[in-house]
Parts: sequence; structure tokens; C-alpha cells
Amino acid sequence: MKKLAVFFLITVIIVVGISYMYLNYKANYYEAQRENKQFESYDGQEIHGAELTTIINKAIDNNQNNDVPKDDKGKYISNDNNSIQIDIKMQDNEKTYAMETLYIGGMDKFVQFYSEIKFKCTKLEYHKATNKVKYMLFEQITQ
Repeated sequence: MKKLAVFFLITVIIVVGISYMYLNYKANYYEAQRENKQFESYDGQEIHGAELTTIINKAIDNNQNNDVPKDDKGKYISNDNNSIQIDIKMQDNEKTYAMETLYIGGMDKFVQFYSEIKFKCTKLEYHKATNKVKYMLFEQITQ
């Protein structure tokens, strides 16, 4: 009788453990999908500079909420989990700027000069571990 009780107890523990891992996996999957929606919708799309500032603000807010560390230059360090980096390639001077450079320089100045300029998301990368958006590249397409 004891052997039967131990067998059922072990079976219940295994079933509960597997159920917990499955539910945790699904919760993480749906969280990644929800967070990705706000960035994936811009992939391959043309947007104005004013909308690009909104995307940059979302990415910086995401990095701050997830306690993503910064390097000595004030740029976020990719943590292979939930960090987001955005680069903006300008057609005017053929330079690529990190989102932090524009954010520190003042988003109001960027909006002032580039609000009606069109940009296109040409690259979108994901973290391998979590499948969350990791990197976006926006290129200026009009002057």
C-alpha cells in the first residue's frame, strides 16, 4: 500500500511540475508577443520623424523599466533578454546614430527638424532566448 501511495505522490508531483513549466512558458510567450506588437508593426513601414520619436521613447522606457544597464557613454548594453536598441541612419550625412544620441541631444530638436521626413524600418532582430525585439534600424528615405 505504501508503494502505491508513493507512486501516486510522485506522479502528482511530476504532473504539477510539468504543468507549471508549461504555463510559465505560455505566459512568457504571450508577454513577448504583446511587447513585440508595439515594435513589429513598423517593420518595413514608412513613418514620419515624429512617429519615430514615439518609438524611441517606447524603447527607452522599456529599457528603463527592465533595468537595462548603460555603458560609460550612456548607451544601453544589450542583455540578451529584454533590451531594445534602435539606430537611425541619416541620408543627409550618411551617419548612423544610436537612439540614445538623439534622446540625449533632445527629441524636441529632432522633431523640429525631422518631423515631416520619412523613415523606414529596414532591419528587425530578436533576442534568441526570449524572442523579444532586440534591434531596429530606421533609414531616412526623404530629405
